[in-house]
Amino acid sequence: MTMLSVAEARVKARKRLTSSMAVWAAESVDEVRVEIALHAPTEKQVLTDQSAAVDWAGDWRAVEDRAGAASGLEIDWEDRSWARVGRQRVPIRLRLTTSDEVAAFVGGDTARDWRKLRDRARQIRDRLGPVASESASTGDVDANGSDGDSLAAAVRSQANRVLSLTDDAFVIVIDVVDWLRTHPVGSLRPRQLPIRGVDSKWFETHRSLVTALLGGIGHADAVSVLDAEPRLRLRILDPALISTANSGTAGAPALNGVPALDDITAPISQLSGLPLAPRIVFVFENLESVLAMPSWAGAVAVHGSGYAVDGVARLQWVRDARVIYWGDLDSHGFAILNRLRSHLPEVESVLMDETTLLKHRDLWVDEPKPSTGAFAHLAGTERRVLDRIRAEGNVRLEQERIPWDAALNRLRTAVGEVPEDHFGEGTVAGTARSTEGQSRLGEGDDDDR
Repeated sequence: MTMLSVAEARVKARKRLTSSMAVWAAESVDEVRVEIALHAPTEKQVLTDQSAAVDWAGDWRAVEDRAGAASGLEIDWEDRSWARVGRQRVPIRLRLTTSDEVAAFVGGDTARDWRKLRDRARQIRDRLGPVASESASTGDVDANGSDGDSLAAAVRSQANRVLSLTDDAFVIVIDVVDWLRTHPVGSLRPRQLPIRGVDSKWFETHRSLVTALLGGIGHADAVSVLDAEPRLRLRILDPALISTANSGTAGAPALNGVPALDDITAPISQLSGLPLAPRIVFVFENLESVLAMPSWAGAVAVHGSGYAVDGVARLQWVRDARVIYWGDLDSHGFAILNRLRSHLPEVESVLMDETTLLKHRDLWVDEPKPSTGAFAHLAGTERRVLDRIRAEGNVRLEQERIPWDAALNRLRTAVGEVPEDHFGEGTVAGTARSTEGQSRLGEGDDDDR
């Protein structure tokens, strides 16, 4: 039989509630329209198993009776006149017209989650901002600069986190957001905030939710208290630049007999203030590649740290240098390159071409969670190799799997220079300068930018 049982209808309603509850709670939606066809039987089906048809109709009549006339649950009934069965009244459609009624019909854990999320979203609106539907209709903006829609969007995007909090943790989150929006934090660190139960570890756990809510009420700047300034790690590959960076005077000796620093991890603002003027800045996704680099005239190597690569563009001396990026040959590697190039349009890529990908097929692994975005800042050859990666089933050639000698030779060819052996890192094979394919770091001409 095709008749939809009450249990099967609950499954359908549960899917709708699960997919919609974030929007309904965030935007304070009460009236909804959920309709589920009940697939009433034909006369032939009734004759096949008349008792099953009678039980099915009785189950739906009981659902309607329990809901009561004033509820948001309605069942459409229709009279059927059949030659052999006679006139019968059958249920054909379930209508649920309020979000709470959808939850009441579904029941169980999903209904409890809905009520919790609904109540917490209401508390957020009451404590932090206007009701989204009111502000949307009037165009009002509250004193915080929030138009309600922004706060609703924040709640919607963070619904799972809001729902996962214990009652005590949720109260603390709202207290923290409320405190941060009304108090200038200056240089306070999380450890210094006068909120009971809040410390640095607490911020590590709840950072994304607090950030989203502060942004939703027009106080995105207040989130600066959550972070120490981001840090980057770099290696200065030119001895002359090492002296300059350590003393401010080119060629100066180490100060007070202390060896000069060539491997530095520091806040971005401090690194940006170093008196450096490199000709070439290598940006590598993998730290081991940074650490393996030999001495190189006029060069600095920076660890891009994945999606934290934005910080590279904040280094003042990078903007006057030739920037060369090398990352994993996978979708995220190209997403990171795209991100860096959005800040530094002239960034060149190396070892991220189709030839390199195919030459190392035996070293491929699967990429478990590929990035599916479209990247506007990739060159034509880069888009083509990304297409190939996806066509091969979202494969990954990790940067560190490419043999180091081969990688270093490609870097040397790309730059058109032969680095000196230094720091005890081994002899670089080959000394011939290459003029092959300089327009794209030895990877072929490409004007499709």
